[in-house]
Amino acid sequence: IPATVELARAEMSDRSEFARLLGADIPANWPPESAADALPFFLELLEDNPTWVGWLGWYAVATLDEAGPTLVGSGGFFGPPDTAGEIETGYSVLPQFHRRGIATEMVGGLIGWATSHETVRRVVARTTEDNAGSRRVLETLGFEDDGPGDEPGGIRFVRI
Repeated sequence: IPATVELARAEMSDRSEFARLLGADIPANWPPESAADALPFFLELLEDNPTWVGWLGWYAVATLDEAGPTLVGSGGFFGPPDTAGEIETGYSVLPQFHRRGIATEMVGGLIGWATSHETVRRVVARTTEDNAGSRRVLETLGFEDDGPGDEPGGIRFVRI
């Protein structure tokens, strides 16, 4: 589900409204630690750029058992393609949903959506050397190691 201003505002301020808008249960450990600090930044981007819906955050909702639809992760992009047609993706799955193929399915869907736009020519992702799960997701989806990332211990991956 692509993030909208309404969803992003509810995510930050009204958990029950956020759950209602998503049509899903929200786990107690939402948002993922890696995404919590970025929520205000992405809300501001959505407010300033309403046509960027889809080029920023997406919510991953899954029905994994009898509990019904549950928010399991998030992913997306850091904005629309640049002038060279490059976008960068990022993603996170809550720990209790790891090792179920959710990240691979989620990122694969995001990449499919993005590359359906003829302006996208290249997708970049970054992870760390010690994150074997994330590296496996990217390699499964056809990304190749493109060398060190911007931060110590980081790896940049690319998919053309």
